Amino acid sequence: MPLVVNGQTIDDAVIEQEFSAIKAHYESLGSISCCERDDEFRGYARDNITFRALLTQEAQRTIPEPGAEEVTRAFDKLKGEHGGGDQFYASVGLSPEQDGLIQRDLSVNLQVESLRDSACQSLPAPTEGECRAYYEGNIEQFSDEDEVRASHIFKSVRETEKREAIFKALCEVRQRLVDGADFTELAREHSDKPEEEIDLGFFKRGELMDEFEIVTFSMKEGEVSPVFSTPHGFHLAKVTERKAGQPKPFESVRADIETELTAQRKDAKLQELVDELKKTAKIEYIEPEDGFGDHDHE
Repeated sequence: MPLVVNGQTIDDAVIEQEFSAIKAHYESLGSISCCERDDEFRGYARDNITFRALLTQEAQRTIPEPGAEEVTRAFDKLKGEHGGGDQFYASVGLSPEQDGLIQRDLSVNLQVESLRDSACQSLPAPTEGECRAYYEGNIEQFSDEDEVRASHIFKSVRETEKREAIFKALCEVRQRLVDGADFTELAREHSDKPEEEIDLGFFKRGELMDEFEIVTFSMKEGEVSPVFSTPHGFHLAKVTERKAGQPKPFESVRADIETELTAQRKDAKLQELVDELKKTAKIEYIEPEDGFGDHDHE
């Protein structure tokens, strides 16, 4: 169902591309399964594209076109950011013969950037009080990662037929540990790893295998895990120490907070601008069956 914004037709393929990007983002967060929110995400996609279309149209209406030299500088900078001309063309799937098209798009982008800068130039900088309030309200965002120190007993499983026997043997070892046996002594006796690899030291999430981290980060200090498997074999783990992530000093993250609050204010200001533009815009969703069925927002 094509989207038309003030006479500018947005092809379905553009909406589908935006929809796919939005859905992929939510899938990466693990917050959806399959197609349960597809209609909602398509709505987001249309909203995003409408926002950009209105902003671009307003920029082309109110901001003078940049000169050829400015566009050339922007183009050279863009190619440099991609590691040179060859890498740039390969990454965007275009060729030097299409430089005219690329430069026209860059010219429009420069107009949009000028409009953004103009709309946001009078915004006040975040105060120290606002920055501290954001810091205190989002302290987890500014804390070091939790760390765990663990020791483990590892048994390699090279032959499938021995898998059950190895599992049962490790379960017996675990029971001895639960009954109070010394972990290091049993690890020396039963682990396939050398003694210097029994104690893994402190580690953060993302530094070891997912299966190992899922188990150990869910454990309390002094706790012995059930027997669990990874692609390498069977494991028993004992968490010997935990370090909770500590908040970073306010001054060390203040610049990041100022950047974030400034970005939020700019987003809000641009949304105000687009909301005003929507009041007089003609936005239509054209039904493919008959070419009509418009839903206007004027």
